[in-house]
Amino acid sequence: MFHASRDHPSKYSSTRLHTSISSEDEDTIFALSSGGSESPTAVAVIRVTGSEAHSLLQRLTSKQKPAPTRTAVVRNLYDDSGLPLDQALVLKFDAPRSFTGEDVVELHCHGSRAVVQGILTTLGKHARVAERGEFTQRAFASGKLNLLEVEALADLLTADTQLQRQQALRQLDGRLSNLYDGWREKLTKGLAHAEAVIDFGDDEHLGDDDDSMDYDGAQQNVWGAVGESMSSLASDMKHHLADDRRGELVRTGLKIAIVGPPNAGKSSLFNILAQRDAAIVSPIEGTTRDVLELALDLGGVRCTLSDTAGVREETEDIIEKEGMKRARSTAKQADILVAMIDATDIENGIAALVDVLPDPNATSQLILAINKFDLLKSEKNSNFSLLAEEYPIQIPHNNGTFTLSCETSQGVDDFLDALTDRVLKRVATPHSTDENKESAMITRERHRQHVEAAATALDRFSQLSIQGSMVVDIAAEELRLAVSELGRITGAVDVEDVLDVLFADFCIGK
Repeated sequence: MFHASRDHPSKYSSTRLHTSISSEDEDTIFALSSGGSESPTAVAVIRVTGSEAHSLLQRLTSKQKPAPTRTAVVRNLYDDSGLPLDQALVLKFDAPRSFTGEDVVELHCHGSRAVVQGILTTLGKHARVAERGEFTQRAFASGKLNLLEVEALADLLTADTQLQRQQALRQLDGRLSNLYDGWREKLTKGLAHAEAVIDFGDDEHLGDDDDSMDYDGAQQNVWGAVGESMSSLASDMKHHLADDRRGELVRTGLKIAIVGPPNAGKSSLFNILAQRDAAIVSPIEGTTRDVLELALDLGGVRCTLSDTAGVREETEDIIEKEGMKRARSTAKQADILVAMIDATDIENGIAALVDVLPDPNATSQLILAINKFDLLKSEKNSNFSLLAEEYPIQIPHNNGTFTLSCETSQGVDDFLDALTDRVLKRVATPHSTDENKESAMITRERHRQHVEAAATALDRFSQLSIQGSMVVDIAAEELRLAVSELGRITGAVDVEDVLDVLFADFCIGK
C-alpha cells in the first residue's frame, strides 16, 4: 500500500541518522530535483526514493512493461484516472545500489510547468514531498556517504569557481575521509594496547629478570612502540593544522578590501573590477558611507571585494564617521588589502593608510595602488620606493606597489594580474610528493576544532605515557578522547547538532 502522507509529519529526524534505514518504516518521498519549477525548461528531473518507489513507478506507467534496473528507458506516464501526463525517460535503481541505499526512481520528463505539476500532483497522492536535503540524509543514514562526503556534496552544489569545484570533488572521493580514518585506526590500535595493559597488567612486557629492569625501562615496556607511534601521529595532525586555512579560504572565498583616503579612486577601481557602475563615484569627499561588496572570480578563487569609506583625520559628519569605523573593521577582517592613495597627494594618502591599516608594517597581504598617475607631469614622477624613508609605513616591494590610472585604465591590467597572483598564492597548497596528502585540506572550522582537540589529547597522552603503569588508565582515556574527536569529523559518533544545520542548507531534491 502506498503512503498517502503529504500532511503526515516526517518520521525522519536527525536522532535516527545513525541507524540503518528500514524500507518498512520510512516514508516514500519525492521531489523535483531540477528544472520546471519557475520557468519552462527542456527537461525536468523528479526523484522518488523509499520502499514504494518501484510500485509507484509501475502505477505511473500503467500496464506497460516494467522498467529494467539501471537502464534508461522511455515510458508514457499516466495519472490515477488514466489520463496521459507525459512521455519521459525513466531510471530505476534497486536497494542498496542507489544513492540513498533505498529503491530509487528518476523521471526525466519535459520541463513545462503543466507537465511537472501534473506528475508531482499524482505522486503527492501516494508519497510525501521530501524535506531539504532528505535524499542526502538517507544516503548518510544508510552508510552511502559519511559526514565529510555529505559536506563535500553540499560544497559541490554551491561551488562558484573552478577551485571550489575541484576541492569539493577531492573531498567527495574520500581523500580527507581516508586520512582521518587512517589516524583513527592507529589510535584504536594504541587504545587496544592500553586496554590490554589495564586488563592483564604489564608483567608480560617487563622481561624475565624484573629485578634487573630499571624504572625507565619498565615504563618503556608498558607502551612499547605505541608511545612513538602516537607521537608521530600528533606530529602529523599538527602539520595538517598548519595549512594557513587554505582549504577554508577556497571554500568560503577570500576577503579583499580597498582602503585609503577619500577621493583616492577606491570606488572607481571597484567599478572597474565589477565591470559595471556598482558604486557611486563623485568628486565630493565622503561619497561612500558604507561597505559595498562584490563577488569576484580571480584565477578560479571566489573573492569578496569590499569598497570602503575614505578615512581622513577630521570630519563632523556622524554618518561618515560610522563609515570610517566600518572601513577599519573591514580592513582587519580582510585576507588581502588594496591600499589606494592619490599620486597627487601622497602625504595625506600615507597618513590615512597609517590610520586604517591594521598593521602598517605588515606587507605580506598588502598591495599599494597609487592612482591618478596620469595627472603627474613626467618630471614629477616620484620614486615611490623612497616613501618608506619619509613616512611611517612599510611600502611593499617585489610586485607589491603599482601606479595606475582608473580614468585612463593605465596600469590596471598589471594591477589585476598581480592581485590575481596574490590570491592564488594565498590558497596555493604547499608542494607534496604525496598527492593524497596534498589534496587533504581542512575545509571547515568544525574539522579544525576536532583535529586540534585530538592533537591536544595526544600531547596529554605523551606526558602521561612516561609516568609508567600507574597512570596507564588515564593515558588510555586521552587516546579514547582523540578517537572520539576524529570520529566526530566523519560522523562515526554522535553529531546530530551538526547534521540539523548541514542538511537545512541543501536544496529540495538532493
